[in-house]
Amino acid sequence: MNLENIRIGKRKTIMQFALPAIIAMMMTSLITVVDGFFIGNYVGKEGLAAVNLGLPIIYLFLAVGLMISVGGIAIAGMALGAKDMQKCNDVFNQTMCTVTGITVLLSAVMYLCIEPMLAFLKADAQVAAYFKDYYGILLLQLPIMVINSSFSMFIRGEGNPQYFMKVSMITLGLNALLDYLFVRHIGLGVRGIAVASLIATIVALICVLHYFLRKSTVYKFRRFGFSKETLVKTLLNGSSEFVGEMSLSISMFAYNFVIMKYIGVDGVSAFTIVGYISYIFSMILIGFGQGASPLISFAYGAKEKHLATDVRKLTNQMVFGAGVTTFLLVLLGHKWYGGLFIDNEAVEQMVQSGIVLFAVSFLFSGINTITSFYFTSIGKAKESAIISSSRGFVLLLICIFLLPPLLGMTGIWLAAPITETLTLLLSLFFIASDSRSIKIASLHGT
Repeated sequence: MNLENIRIGKRKTIMQFALPAIIAMMMTSLITVVDGFFIGNYVGKEGLAAVNLGLPIIYLFLAVGLMISVGGIAIAGMALGAKDMQKCNDVFNQTMCTVTGITVLLSAVMYLCIEPMLAFLKADAQVAAYFKDYYGILLLQLPIMVINSSFSMFIRGEGNPQYFMKVSMITLGLNALLDYLFVRHIGLGVRGIAVASLIATIVALICVLHYFLRKSTVYKFRRFGFSKETLVKTLLNGSSEFVGEMSLSISMFAYNFVIMKYIGVDGVSAFTIVGYISYIFSMILIGFGQGASPLISFAYGAKEKHLATDVRKLTNQMVFGAGVTTFLLVLLGHKWYGGLFIDNEAVEQMVQSGIVLFAVSFLFSGINTITSFYFTSIGKAKESAIISSSRGFVLLLICIFLLPPLLGMTGIWLAAPITETLTLLLSLFFIASDSRSIKIASLHGT
C-alpha cells in the first residue's frame, strides 16, 4: 500500500480494493439466494419461513465476527501505515484466535436456544421441524463462515483482495452444485441445503489457510503474547459493527414476531423473498466498506487525514450511485421477481406490492453504512456506534412496532426507508463535525 498511489488515483485505488470485496460479498449473498431458490421451489413457503425465522442467529454470528475482525484490521492497518510490523502481526494472530474461540462457544450456546426461540415465535409444527433440520446443521457452519470472513479482511488489508474473490466464486459454484444434487436429486430438503453450505464453507477455509501458509506477504501465523489492551481496543473499534449487526439480529427477530402476529407464514415468506434483494445490496455496501476501510486506516495512521476523508467522500458517491441503480432495477423487475422463488399467488402479490417501497431505503443506506465504516476506521467508535444503532435498532424497532398495527404489511415495507432517511440526518451531522475538527487541527498543525 502506497500513500502516493492512493493520492493520485483515489477512485482507481478504491475500486481496486473494493471491487474484489464487492464481488466476494455478492458471491456470499448469492449463496443465500440460491439456497432460497431451492427451498422455495422444492420445499415450499414453510421452508422459506423457517429459514427466515432463524436469521437473527446468523446476524448474531456476523455481529461478533465483524466486531472482532473489523476492530482488529483497523488497528493492524494503522500499525501497517506506521510501519510497525511486529504489532501488525501480533494483532492479526490475536484477532483470529479470538474470533475462533468466541464463535465456537457461541455456536454451542445457540444450539440450546433453538427450542425457546421457536416457542416464543409460536411457529407451527411444520415450520419448527424445518427450522431444527436447517439450523441444527448450520450451527456447525456459521463459526467457519465467520472465520473465513475475518481472514478475508486481512487478505484485503495486505493488498490482495482478488484472492478471496476467487475463493468466493469457487464457494458459490460448489454450493449451487451441491444444492442441486442434495435437494433436487437426493431429496434431502432443508437438511441438504445446510449440508451443502457446510461443505462449501470448509472448502473455502482450506483455500484461505493455504493463502496464509504459502502466499501471505504481511500477515503470518506465529506465536504472540496475548494483549488485554489490544483486545479492549479491538472490541471498542469494532463496537459499531457489533451494534449494527446485533441490531439487525434483534430487528429481524422483531420483524418475524410482528409479521407472524399480524400476517402469518405468507407474510414471513414474502419478507424473506424481498430480503434477498436487501441482503445482496447490503453485501455490496459491506464490500465497498471493506475495500475502503484499509485505505482510510492506512492514510489516517500516516497522518493524512484529508486523504482519508477524500476516500470516504468518493466511496459515498459510489454507494449512492449503486443505490440508485438497484432501485431502478427493482422498478423494472418487481412484477416477476417473486415468482422466481415460489408458486403462491398470495405471497407473490405481497412481494410485488412491497418491494418497491422497501427499495427506497437503498437510496440512503449506502451513505449511512460507509460513514459508519469511516468512523470505525479512524478509531472513532462512538460516532460509528450511534449511526449503526440508530439505523439497525432504535429507529427501526420503533417503526417495526408502530407501523404494522396501523398499515399492515405496508407498514413492514415502510419501516426500512423511514429509518434510513432519519439516520442519514445523523450521518451528515457527524460528517460535518469531523470535517470541522480536521480543519481546526490542520490550522494548528496537528
